[in-house]
Amino acid sequence: MPENKLYPPEGLRPPVPLTFDRLRDALESGEILEAPVQRCGVDHTLYLNLGGVQARIPREEAVAPWISGAERDIAVLSRVGKPTCFTVTALEADEKGAPAALLSRRAAQEQAMEYFFGHLEPGTVLTGRVTRLESFGAFVDVGCGIVAMLPIEHISVSRISHPKDRFQDGQKILTAVWSLDREARRITLTHRELLGTWMENASRFRPGETVRGVVRTVKDYGSFIELAPNLSGLADAKERLAPGDGVSVYIKSIRPERMKIKLQVIEKLPPAPAEPIHYQVTDGKLEHWVYSPPNYEKQAVETVFTAPSP
Repeated sequence: MPENKLYPPEGLRPPVPLTFDRLRDALESGEILEAPVQRCGVDHTLYLNLGGVQARIPREEAVAPWISGAERDIAVLSRVGKPTCFTVTALEADEKGAPAALLSRRAAQEQAMEYFFGHLEPGTVLTGRVTRLESFGAFVDVGCGIVAMLPIEHISVSRISHPKDRFQDGQKILTAVWSLDREARRITLTHRELLGTWMENASRFRPGETVRGVVRTVKDYGSFIELAPNLSGLADAKERLAPGDGVSVYIKSIRPERMKIKLQVIEKLPPAPAEPIHYQVTDGKLEHWVYSPPNYEKQAVETVFTAPSP
């Protein structure tokens, strides 16, 4: 089970019915709950309806303190219509005497962050939810709205031009911790090590088969065709191919000692829905990952996850 099961990303927490009694219990226990934000006021107060109980998250309690400036405003405004975690800080009555609740997302995030920095290490597998895609990487909610960075070079071994080639906004993914910076309250992630080694991916294919692939890079001498996120082969040059094109390819040879797959493009294919991500590692903690086969002729392609100095 991924290590952040106690503090799942927003939108992935199991739903529970929210009643006044449940809110009162959460006030006493400090339990983190979740519900969608209905609106954001002009003063950036967030409003929720919790089983008929009107609730609000004041602006200063909407985002953890390590988020500042324009990013803070965006983080508040973007909660409307989305599941949002919180703790209950007070139960009160509104101006008409009806029950109301005062909530804090900030407290939930601070609680989660303290847990993460007390328990996570490089290599720890986490469940994440993609919140934004930029040219340089993906922003991923790893728990209670705490956003970590997944750089594009850590997404897969097969090179992509943009994270949108691999992910969609809101997608649930698995990641592993790459580094932790307690002072900056920053978590950096990696993803490619969970997708399997060269041999684990190559074992799914056989010479003589014709399979679907995606063009990732086009060179004068040929095109690199992705067969799986962590596996590509080289096809001879063919006109009118561009990165992102779907193609059918004939597998001419698979050579583990050179970590090479020789392909022949048969034809371009129409667009197809993205396939679910196939993970070889789904929980636990990685310490040493070797992508290349044992008999690889060159220097091993590997990752060593090193714990930070105390």
